[in-house]
Amino acid sequence: MDSTTCEENLTSFLMFYFGYIILYVVLLQHYLTTTNIEMLYNIPRSIDSLISECFSVGNLLFLAVVSHFGARLHRPRLIGMGCFLMAIGSALTGLPHFFMRLYEYDTVIQGLLNKTVSISPCQYSTVPNNYSNAHIQSSNNTGTDCVKDTGSSMWIYVFLGNALRGIGETPITPLGISYIDDFAKAENSAFYISCLQTITLLGPMFGFLLGSMCANLYVDIGFVSVDSLTITPQDARWVGAWWLGFFVSSAILVLAGVPFWFLPRSLPRQGEEGNENFNVDQGNKEQSVLPNTHSVKLANIAKGFLPSLKRLLCTPAYFLLLCGIVLKFSSFIGLLTFKAKYMEQQFGQSASRANFLIGVLILPVVAVGIFLGGLLMKRYKLSVVAGAQLSFITSFTAFILLLFHFSTKCDNLPVAGLTVSYNGTPEISHDEHSLMSQCNQDCSCSTSEWDPVCSDSGITYMSPCLAGCTTFTGKGKNTVFHNCSCVLTPSPVEGSRSVSLGQCPRGPRCTRSFTSYMAVTVLSSFINSLGTTPGYMITIRCITPELKSLALGIQTLVMRTLGGIPAPVYFGALTDSTCLKWGIRSCGGRGACRMYDSNMYRVIFLSLTTCLSGCSYFFIIAVIVLLRKQFKKEEVKALQQTASKQNETKLQSPEMCHPD
Repeated sequence: MDSTTCEENLTSFLMFYFGYIILYVVLLQHYLTTTNIEMLYNIPRSIDSLISECFSVGNLLFLAVVSHFGARLHRPRLIGMGCFLMAIGSALTGLPHFFMRLYEYDTVIQGLLNKTVSISPCQYSTVPNNYSNAHIQSSNNTGTDCVKDTGSSMWIYVFLGNALRGIGETPITPLGISYIDDFAKAENSAFYISCLQTITLLGPMFGFLLGSMCANLYVDIGFVSVDSLTITPQDARWVGAWWLGFFVSSAILVLAGVPFWFLPRSLPRQGEEGNENFNVDQGNKEQSVLPNTHSVKLANIAKGFLPSLKRLLCTPAYFLLLCGIVLKFSSFIGLLTFKAKYMEQQFGQSASRANFLIGVLILPVVAVGIFLGGLLMKRYKLSVVAGAQLSFITSFTAFILLLFHFSTKCDNLPVAGLTVSYNGTPEISHDEHSLMSQCNQDCSCSTSEWDPVCSDSGITYMSPCLAGCTTFTGKGKNTVFHNCSCVLTPSPVEGSRSVSLGQCPRGPRCTRSFTSYMAVTVLSSFINSLGTTPGYMITIRCITPELKSLALGIQTLVMRTLGGIPAPVYFGALTDSTCLKWGIRSCGGRGACRMYDSNMYRVIFLSLTTCLSGCSYFFIIAVIVLLRKQFKKEEVKALQQTASKQNETKLQSPEMCHPD
């Protein structure tokens, strides 16, 4: 019976781990598509962030209830139900793609079946008929027509889908971690949880790779010939196949939910498998869980919710830890949501390459760091206080390293009329009149156009018209415009004033800066991850065991409410303030940002991240001080009780009562 029971428990344990691995493949999917959704619906970054954060709203609505009630119910099956709910939400999120018309981007070249907004070069009357004379309407139009556009309200499905996914994700962390902690011995718990967190990072790693693959595919793949496109994944107007990842995720989530339905309600604690009197009901009783599934009454469970919540929040160490975690999580969510966008804007990387590098370079070292952190706690049997100190030291060291990001930068891309004047002098301009110059004043150009072209001098022009071009050769992505009056050349030789489609690439200095940026990021991520498991154990060990699931649930609830929801909104609003060129929708409303002031974007983004992280350390230091006092008192009390028992034993021994 002993060997059979051990094998069954091991099988159940491995099934739980397997389900967790494939489940976490998709948990970061909604963060990987924000740039594409922003471009597709032509909305500001701040609004796009709000849409993606409805995931946290769905989480918020049910987290406290699920954490409290779920601890008394069948935890694996609740997680399985959450998987299926997330699968429905993922499918709903990707569904709008099939109800929307083909994506339209503004370009000089006519696209397939006239599905692009055409912009004419200078003196368009001399240009062949395959150029349309339609210009983007000026922004003084009312925005009411935007609401009537086909697909303009489709983001509601994305909102609802993300909310469903948030609700489905609710039981995973609090019930999953407590399930493992109840199974493991106290000295092994940190190691098992670190293993769980390590393998769950395999999911996000594949999630980032999936996001990278989808971002590299055109949004309307299968409906539009790739050869007819005039933009590349590096272009600000590019929209990847964002919807594909959600359907892949939906299928994976269905598979992820299956193992959880075959797991027992609880596993016997390690070392008790051979006890013939041990059974599931007895194990549940030891965990303050009602002894019989059929006797569970929600009314009885509900009575203990408010007293348990009060006990939890009145624990000083736990409350201060929550405050520090909110600040730290706000910084993390802002960094996670905007990191790929930062790499795009600051270093000229495509969304596909940014997600690929995060998945291949950063997440693997984080996984190794988390595993080693748990191994350290198991190997040296670190106490809660020692674990808290280790977590603080590693986190603060990583914080110091992140300050070096301020020095890894690229200068603004030279764009005539935005970051440089038409004669090449660097100057940042928000004035729309600066987009015009004497060289293009005779051209009927619209300053709302964004179809960038690159000259041999390294200066990018917002459109062939604003570059003063009059003729062209080639087709598609290979189109070259000639006789451009605004292009600077060493000598005014006939035919040398030419530009090609697309923004100018960044220089080699920027490439070196990006290499330094990634090196610092990888190193700081590894060091920070060493303290992840010790830091997580603080929450589990600073409160009584029966409040474990509720403590993890409330922690996640507060993190998502005060950190996860508002952080992307104010991060997005502040970074939007650095926009130099806004896109204009065909109906006249303001669309997505085409180009940011790289220097200001870097300063605002990094300042927000470092300030939030820096403030969190004041609370973490206070937690360490409280934990020292708390566990010192417990140690003294335990020593006194041990000494008292020894004295009682000596007094009651026969040798003491009847000496020779």
